[in-house]
Amino acid sequence: MELFQYPYMQRALIGALVIGLAAPALGIYLVQRRLALIGDGVGHVALTGVGAGLLLNRSPVLVAVVVATVGAVTIEMVRARGRTSGDLALALLFYGGIAGGVMLVGLSDSTSANLNAYLFGSLTTISPGDLTTIAVLGAAILVTMLALRPALFAVCHDEEYARVSGLPVRTLNMLLAVATAVTVTIAMRAVGVLLISALMVVPVATAQQVTRGFRSTMAAATALGLFAAGSGVWVAANADTAPGASVVLMAIASFGVVALLGAAWRVLRRRRTPAAAPAPEPHEVVLR
Repeated sequence: MELFQYPYMQRALIGALVIGLAAPALGIYLVQRRLALIGDGVGHVALTGVGAGLLLNRSPVLVAVVVATVGAVTIEMVRARGRTSGDLALALLFYGGIAGGVMLVGLSDSTSANLNAYLFGSLTTISPGDLTTIAVLGAAILVTMLALRPALFAVCHDEEYARVSGLPVRTLNMLLAVATAVTVTIAMRAVGVLLISALMVVPVATAQQVTRGFRSTMAAATALGLFAAGSGVWVAANADTAPGASVVLMAIASFGVVALLGAAWRVLRRRRTPAAAPAPEPHEVVLR
């Protein structure tokens, strides 16, 4: 715990905790819409923004927010109009985004180390300005996801029913796309664009094993995300491992533990439940 006396470790912990709360709060809607991998696609587009920021000597995070938002809105428009399949659109995001990012970083004066910091995360290099950006945008994402929970749930669960009910479906879909782009970009410094989808999806998948309702699943997912972020930073500080990878591995470990405990509980419950008495055979029925 002595390492957390240093300001850079305190900033790393606070940044990770903010991402641990915001990412699952958004991820539950993406899982509901079966778009669990869209974070990877938007992350690759954000990488192009990072390269543009490094090339233009601008803030890579802020440029990535703009570029990722444009990419996410574009893919939502393509999906809504049905001009191409969701898989193809995500593939375009994957390949075009990472190719553009690598090319732009190569044209700039930056080294590959700068690119790795965004690919795999670099919590310990978060500056006070980066932390302010992460905290403000993360809080905005969390508040928005909580405040609009009924409407967003309706759109994600049954889009046609939501449209008939009078909800602004297109606006809400665009809001989710923009929120995804913002969450991915602020999480780049925490877990990296290659791992952010795990922090969006894994806590939700873990919570779904032990909860029933949407509200309880959301609460459990954010709690699990908070635990994975805090414990991951602690493990990284003590074992000298990559913080982003440690956070994701803690989230996956939580999933494994909950899955094993759930399976053991189901086996135990089946053993304790008495077997139902077999129905009498036809020849055993006595007529009176």
